Amino acid sequence: MKPEEIRKLEAYFKRTFNQQMVVKARPKKDESAEVYLGDEFLGVVFRDEEDGELSYNFSMAILDIDL
Repeated sequence: MKPEEIRKLEAYFKRTFNQQMVVKARPKKDESAEVYLGDEFLGVVFRDEEDGELSYNFSMAILDIDL
């Protein structure tokens, strides 16, 4: 993802969920970025461009030991 996309996504996550959320570029991956809450990894946000429409999909795994 481009740095401007990452900044927009980070602003969205901070505004919507928590001010401590951070979005970081992934090494060797252009279509996704990592999402953190402080230092804790939460998941991955994927860029999806289809039929001229752009959207982002956030994927977060929740382990049973965390429940």
